[in-house]
Amino acid sequence: MAANRTPARTSGPPLPPIAVAAVGLMLAALILPIILASGATFPSPYSDAEPIVEYFRTHPNPVLVTALLQFAASLPLGIFAAVASVRLNHLGVRVPGPTIGLLGGVLASSAMALSALLTWTLTRPEVLDHSEIIRLVHDLAFITGGPGFIAPLGLLIAGIAVPGLLAQLLPRWHAWAGLATAGLAMIAILSIAVPQLSILLPIARFLALAWIVTAAFLLPRRRPTHHRKES
Repeated sequence: MAANRTPARTSGPPLPPIAVAAVGLMLAALILPIILASGATFPSPYSDAEPIVEYFRTHPNPVLVTALLQFAASLPLGIFAAVASVRLNHLGVRVPGPTIGLLGGVLASSAMALSALLTWTLTRPEVLDHSEIIRLVHDLAFITGGPGFIAPLGLLIAGIAVPGLLAQLLPRWHAWAGLATAGLAMIAILSIAVPQLSILLPIARFLALAWIVTAAFLLPRRRPTHHRKES
């Protein structure tokens, strides 16, 4: 009889350690290089060419650390998206939301990894000998790690927040905060055409990271009993 038993369904590994790892690595990629560079910050692509070129030529080690930590962060972010999607399906969500969230997570993880690899090239002596190439690669690293990362990250959050709200799997305040953050991430895409809106990128990034961590702790592993009775 044991051979005929259906294996118990599982919602996957716990989300909090995965979310904390992803967010911790992302924050480390922002903070640690500043410490290593004695306070010098990663240059904005909208700065003049001279300070951008000077930064990469004089701070190769902090740039390398940035690339390493960003690439490392992309891995648990993708895993988080996959596990969250499976968790929502396990909780009985049968709408496109989890799949949209998974797509957003995969795209965000890929964009971060690509940005990290482009940043790594800015540590190569062959590249640092050419100012034009430094500017080009820096712009590519920014567009993939900025708008190219934030927009799909908004999809990831929306893909969790909408089912969490409709199925009452997340507190209403948290789900609505996620939708607001996802909306801000979509608006931040306009920074591609309007540089003044680039201030929205770090705001959306930090709000999204905070939301992901809290969602990892709030999303249940089992559907609440009162939901089962109502269904």
